Amino acid sequence: MSAAKGEKFGGPRTQAGNLASSARSLAFNGNRIDSRELFATEREIIIAHGEENYRLRLTSQNKLILTK
Repeated sequence: MSAAKGEKFGGPRTQAGNLASSARSLAFNGNRIDSRELFATEREIIIAHGEENYRLRLTSQNKLILTK
């Protein structure tokens, strides 16, 4: 799924496959998303890619770690 420049992307938020009670919208600028928007409420997000789930975490030193 892609978003046009300036378009908002939203939908049910999930963590480890569980549906959260709220939905969020993220602002895209071309193919760029500000990490502050991704990690506004959580320090970890799950990215579904095909049949695999990847975990993107924000560390205490403000670095990103992506694991399968």
